[in-house]
Amino acid sequence: MAQSPDKLLIALAQMNPRVGDITGNLKLARKARSEAADMGADLVLLSELFITGYPPEDLILKAAFQQAAMAAVEELAAETSDGGLAVLIGTPWTDDGQLFNAVALLDDGKVTAVRYKYDLPNYGVFDEKRVFSQGPLPGPVNFRGVRLGVPICEDIWTDEVTECLEETAAEFFLVPNGSPYEADKQDVRLNHIVARVTETGLPMAYLNQMGGQDELVFDGASLVLNADRSLALQMPAFEESIVLTEWLRGEDGWSCVPQTPVPVEEGLESIYLACVQGLRDYVNKTGFPGVVLGLSGGIDSALCAAIAVDALGADKVHCIMMPYRYTAEDSLSDAEGCASALGVRYDVVPIADPVEGFLGALKPMFDSLPADVTEENLQSRTRGTLLMAVSNKFGSMVVTTGNKSEMSVGYATLYGDMNGGYNPIKDLYKMQVYALSSWRNQKRPKNCLGPEGRVIPENIITKAPTAELREDQTDQDSLPPYEALDDILEGLVESEQSIDEISARGHDRALVERIEHLLYVAEYKRRQAPPGVKLTSRNFGRDRRYPIVNAFRDRT
Repeated sequence: MAQSPDKLLIALAQMNPRVGDITGNLKLARKARSEAADMGADLVLLSELFITGYPPEDLILKAAFQQAAMAAVEELAAETSDGGLAVLIGTPWTDDGQLFNAVALLDDGKVTAVRYKYDLPNYGVFDEKRVFSQGPLPGPVNFRGVRLGVPICEDIWTDEVTECLEETAAEFFLVPNGSPYEADKQDVRLNHIVARVTETGLPMAYLNQMGGQDELVFDGASLVLNADRSLALQMPAFEESIVLTEWLRGEDGWSCVPQTPVPVEEGLESIYLACVQGLRDYVNKTGFPGVVLGLSGGIDSALCAAIAVDALGADKVHCIMMPYRYTAEDSLSDAEGCASALGVRYDVVPIADPVEGFLGALKPMFDSLPADVTEENLQSRTRGTLLMAVSNKFGSMVVTTGNKSEMSVGYATLYGDMNGGYNPIKDLYKMQVYALSSWRNQKRPKNCLGPEGRVIPENIITKAPTAELREDQTDQDSLPPYEALDDILEGLVESEQSIDEISARGHDRALVERIEHLLYVAEYKRRQAPPGVKLTSRNFGRDRRYPIVNAFRDRT
C-alpha cells in the first residue's frame, strides 16, 4: 500500500482487556486490527500491557506468563506480513534477564521495535518497581519514515521522557495508558498532557484502556491534543471505542485533523458509571451468573441494587429481605417497592428461627449476662450466612452494601453484613450515597440496563438511617450526623490531616479524637472486607495501607 510521508491514518483502540487472558486479549487485538483495517488505518494503537491486561500485579513474575505474552505478540506480529496496517501494543518484554513494561511495534511480519517504560510508578495502587526493571530513556520509533515518540503512561507525568524524545527528533507522541479512574482525574490527566505538549511543541494522542479490574476501573476517555493545545479528539468515557484519526504533516510539523469531541461525564454521573462498570466487569470477568444481596429497606442496599441492575440487568439480580422482630413495617414496604421498581426477583426470608436457634445454643453461657452488641451481631451474621447459602446453591455472587463512612469507623459486622464477593459503594461516603440515590432517580445514565425514572422509593432517601438491630435504633445513636462524620473522615482519610486541623474546621475535638480512634481500631475489619470500586485517591485496601496493630493517636 502506497504511503504518503505527509499523512498517517492512526486508529486509537480503547478496549477492555482481561488480566491473565492472553488468548482472549490476542483475539481482542485482532478484532481491533480488523476494524481499523476496514477504516483504512495505517497503524492501530492499543493500551499499556494490553496483551496481559493491566495491572497484572505479581502474575507478571511467572516466567510461563511472560513467555506466553511475548509469544502472543510474536504471533500477532507475523500476521502483519499481509502488508496491511501495523500495530503498537503494550506487552511485557524480557531482555538479558530483566523484565520490562514495554510497547512493541508490529509491522511487515515481525516485531520491528520495542520501547521500555522509564518512569515506573510506585505509589497508591501502583507497584511497578516491585515487578519491572526501569527502561532507559527512549528514542523515537521509526514507522514508515515517521519518528514516533511512544512514552508509556507515567512517562508523561514528568518532563524527562518527552523532553528526551523531542530532543531525539520525535515528530509526535502516541501514549498507551493504563490510568485508573478517580473522581475528577480527567482534569489531572489533561493538565499533564497540556504541560508535555507545551514543553515540546509536539501533539499527543493519549490512549487509555477501559473496563474494571478487581477494585480498579479504567474509564477510557482517550484524547488527542494538537501542538497549539487545541483538543483534536475526545473519545467517550466508560465505553469501548475505536476511532480513526488523520494526521497531516505541514510546515509546522504534524497535526491531527479535529473531530467533534464526545462529552465526558463528570461529577455524580461519572462516579455512578464507575460503580456500574466496576461491578459489571467483576461479575462478568470472574464468571458469576448474577448477584444476590440483602435488601433491607435502607438506602445503602437500595443503591447497590440499582447499581447491580444497571450493571447486569434485572434478570441477574436477586434481592432478599430478611426481617426480624426489629424490622419496621416501612422497611418491608420500602424494600418491596424498590425491588418492584427495579424489576428484580424478590424473596422474604424471616430470620427469627435461626437467630433464636443461635441464642438457644448459647444460652448456657450467656444466660446470666445482659444483652448487648453480641445479640445484634447474631442477627447480621444470620443474614450473612443465609445470603452465602443462596450464593452456594444458585452460584450468584453476594454483593455487600457497606459505605465508606461505616467501613471507616467499624460500623459493620464481620461475617455478617460484610460477607460477600464485591462492594460497589465501598469508596462512597454516606452523604454521597444519598446524593447518588437522588441523582439516579432523576436520570438513567448511558449503557445502564435498569429502568428509567424513580428506582429508589423516596421514603428510603428521607427516613433516618438505621441498622434495625434493636428497638428504635438509629445510626445516630452510635455515630454523629453523617454530614459531620463524613467531613471528619475526609480530613483523616483523604487528606491525612491532624486532629488540630480538623478541629479548626468547626468540629468538637473530643469527637474528632473518638472518630480517629474508631478509624484505627477498625483496620482489622477492613482487611477482611471484600474488594470494591476505587473512586478516590485514598480507598481502603490498595491506597491506604495502615497497620492493624497501631498504638499511635494524634494527641497533644
